[in-house]
Amino acid sequence: MSAGKYRKEHNCLNCGSHVETHYCSNCGQPNLELKESFWGFISHSIAHYFHFDNKFFQTLTPLLTKPGKVTLDYLAGKRARYINPVSMYIFVSIVYFLVAYSPEHVKKSDDHVEKKVTAEQKAAIDSANKVLSAIGLKSKAPNIINRTKQGIEEGLDRSAFRALSFKQQSVVLADLKKLNQTKKSDSLTNVIKKFNLIHDNRNDSTYEAYLARQKRLPLFERDSWFERMVKKRSITIGEKSEVIQETLEHNRPKQYFLLMPLLALFIMWNFRKNHIYYLDHLIFTIHGMTAYFIVSIFTKPLIKYVFGTDSVVSSIIGIGVLIWICWYLYHALKVFYQRKKVIGKMIMILILYAVALKLTEMVMINLIYYVAT
Repeated sequence: MSAGKYRKEHNCLNCGSHVETHYCSNCGQPNLELKESFWGFISHSIAHYFHFDNKFFQTLTPLLTKPGKVTLDYLAGKRARYINPVSMYIFVSIVYFLVAYSPEHVKKSDDHVEKKVTAEQKAAIDSANKVLSAIGLKSKAPNIINRTKQGIEEGLDRSAFRALSFKQQSVVLADLKKLNQTKKSDSLTNVIKKFNLIHDNRNDSTYEAYLARQKRLPLFERDSWFERMVKKRSITIGEKSEVIQETLEHNRPKQYFLLMPLLALFIMWNFRKNHIYYLDHLIFTIHGMTAYFIVSIFTKPLIKYVFGTDSVVSSIIGIGVLIWICWYLYHALKVFYQRKKVIGKMIMILILYAVALKLTEMVMINLIYYVAT
């Protein structure tokens, strides 16, 4: 990258020292002309801020293709060709979390979803009529059509009943039971049974509904104060699961950053016979996490926005990333620690990190829960 036009004068504009070549031997500032073009200023500023010069690609290529080499070179003093590990980690992690955990802006309201389901169910009835007519069963077996339509309509009624509040469901069930006492209808009895199942599942959907059910129980069957407290917590987490999950994802950068020193400690415990400083293990960990973020920058958007999280292709991509992590860690440990047998230690490191990740996630969920409530 062109740095600009060098000055003919040999005095440093920064510290006043004599400049023999293009850089000041005292403070290191380049002896450049003050005036530069607009595009020269922009390109130089961007390259300086983001380090998008030869150093970036000299670091990126071996970081991904030669696990452990960048850390070995950096600790051996070959640092001029590489970007500082912390600087690169910060930049790459910012890009990763912007790409991987950007909020989804498109949300559908419950009314819209309910209308869509209802429309699909009604369309299913029409489709059933057309299909049965096409295969010649509409005239020969009208009972089949009636049962098919009845099943779809009952499904539609269950969706409507499920959308009601707990109290509204109680009123509807009470009216249906009174009606059934006079009519004694088998079909109505079946409907009541199905509605009762939905109503029972809805019983503990809110803490108020749970308390109302507890009051109806005999005294010896009611939960203790501790059981009520546990139930309240679980119900509240369920009600606020969306908020909790969103806050949890928002705090992922802090979780990964805080766990890096712990991961370096796990690695140091497993390779303590190498007798190297903890800081060296930490630099090795920073390089490994940076490589993971770079790969995830390309794979996460494909899973989240292109193929969908539940698709077969996304599952294949996820398995591919997991295989790459194992391959990368295996070769990085072999190269950096000069060991031939590292599989057992690698598995132990992964288990310890997974446990730490899960425990910190549980702590975060509890903290979010108490803040939210």
